Amino acid sequence: MINGVSIKSGVLGDPKANELDQLKAAAKQFESIFTRQMMKSMRDAKLSDDDLFGSDATDQFREMQDSNLADQLSGKGAIGIADLLVRQFQSRVARPAAGDAATAGTAETAAATARAETAAATARADGAS
Repeated sequence: MINGVSIKSGVLGDPKANELDQLKAAAKQFESIFTRQMMKSMRDAKLSDDDLFGSDATDQFREMQDSNLADQLSGKGAIGIADLLVRQFQSRVARPAAGDAATAGTAETAAATARAETAAATARADGAS
């Protein structure tokens, strides 16, 4: 019999981690799973027939590639679902310590600046079209 796999790894398995860190880790895991399922659904739609190179091995490789890509995207916050979940549920967890709050504020400011720069670049690209 195979032993069960624990999903409580990293911050989620650390009893000393504060609730906000656990929330962020769970949100990133959720974003990764959601992105993986979304990519799987897109692949299952089979909008093009790949008869020349289609095989079970290719399908398995693509699933592994999609899984890795989903993990990387969620780790970098590229899609933003984890950030939205943290913002939604942050009021339900204990407040971070003073040092953590300063770090969180800096991270939020950096994220807001990055979003503003992306929006400005998109606006410039749309205006150039």
